[in-house]
Amino acid sequence: MKSYLNKAGVLFTAAGLAVTAGLSHGSSHREAPFITEIPKADGTDFYMFRSYESGRDGFVTLIANYLPLQDAYGGPNYFDLDTDAIYEIHIDNDGDAQEEITYRFQFTDVFNDLQLAVGESGSEELVSVPLKNIGDASVDGNVQVRQQYSVSVIYGNRRGAPQVATNISTGTEAFRKPLDNIGAKSFPDYASYADQHIHDIAIPGCSVPGRVFVGQRKEAFAVNLGEIFDLVNTNPLGPRNGEGAGDLADKNVTSFALEVSTDCLTGSAATASGQSVIGAWTTASLRQARVINPAPNANDKGATIEGGAFAQVSRLGMPLVNEVVIGLKDKDAFNASNPGDDGQFLTYVTHPTLPELLEILFSGAGAEAPNTFPRNDLVTAFLTGVPDLNQPQGVTASEMLRLNPEIPATPAGTQSDLGVLGGDNAGFPNGRRPIDDVVDIALRVVMGALTTDAPNKDVPFTDGVQLDPTELRSSFPYLSTPIPGSPNDQPI
Repeated sequence: MKSYLNKAGVLFTAAGLAVTAGLSHGSSHREAPFITEIPKADGTDFYMFRSYESGRDGFVTLIANYLPLQDAYGGPNYFDLDTDAIYEIHIDNDGDAQEEITYRFQFTDVFNDLQLAVGESGSEELVSVPLKNIGDASVDGNVQVRQQYSVSVIYGNRRGAPQVATNISTGTEAFRKPLDNIGAKSFPDYASYADQHIHDIAIPGCSVPGRVFVGQRKEAFAVNLGEIFDLVNTNPLGPRNGEGAGDLADKNVTSFALEVSTDCLTGSAATASGQSVIGAWTTASLRQARVINPAPNANDKGATIEGGAFAQVSRLGMPLVNEVVIGLKDKDAFNASNPGDDGQFLTYVTHPTLPELLEILFSGAGAEAPNTFPRNDLVTAFLTGVPDLNQPQGVTASEMLRLNPEIPATPAGTQSDLGVLGGDNAGFPNGRRPIDDVVDIALRVVMGALTTDAPNKDVPFTDGVQLDPTELRSSFPYLSTPIPGSPNDQPI
């Protein structure tokens, strides 16, 4: 255990840089200048862990969150996804910094023009209504627009042809996405309604069926944004839950949850002891051309016309990277890049700027950051995985979330939210679970918690926000029912 902790500490340090003066909102929310303009393509958090739902220990769960900072009351359109985008989860299972498997999600709208008869009897006119639904929103006939999606798998570094997955229940290639949680009057039982959108999925090339869910969930990332961005205007030595519920406690997010048999993910990448390792990251891509329609109407393609090849605009692997590890001038470039090209960002890792800033900001607490340059130890852990934990032999240095799925899952009730730092090898940085408090882990380690000689190595730094584990599900898709837009419990 001790060897894991000492080596993992460097990776925690890299993540910890992000909590000091980030330009984003949360783990990777609005972190680059261009992504602020296209929130539907904004990847916010990525989780990858061995499934800990009872009876599912042969599976890995991948959760990619998009479209951040959703206020539950954000109607009448709420938070549909971009039908002109592709959303992808990439798997590197041989350690070469290239994807061997890509899961692609694409969305379509299903329209139902709801009209009401308005006017005097005998001369009524049918008029389209302005709201998304006009009754119980779990009934299709009461809903104006909903979304469905397809899932494709691509083998071989995007060179292969996409193979479309099948919805086992319907035998079709379409999967339904639940509407966002409009409120208690539109959804008498939203939790049950959403669970009906957990689908069994037959993935080409994988003989074991998996599960998929795409829909709104309650945000699980615990952080006080205002205080952090105000030069860490909080008590770094206070209790872990001393700053309230956190600024994201009243926000929702859209989750892409995919559970896949471990055998369908692993490849030749393995640790020195022979245990399998998979690396993963998420992206979103948009068409290169967008023409704004000056006169949109219901009979054409709407407000814009999209065309051209797809261009990647969002990338996310490890939490808290693009915000402040990558310099401002290169943030958009990082979002457009692939792990195999990460050599261009190496200086940001070997000579990180933000540990010095953290030392200044915490000077009142006597903080003194370790200073060792170049940070070759950070490169080893941050870009290659942790030796004897989740580092493949012969790995190509590149930034992504890495998981050793042969390490047994820790049951939900006994997980440590400090992950490996808390003695729980099934947690961050061996993948990432919803419970893992990457902010507190980062703060402690960036100040030297896993070194032998740092002045503050034993100080339990914290941002004062800690997720209540009871807010999470212990079953797929693990993140909780989203906050309703209207909490009033009224009959239809």
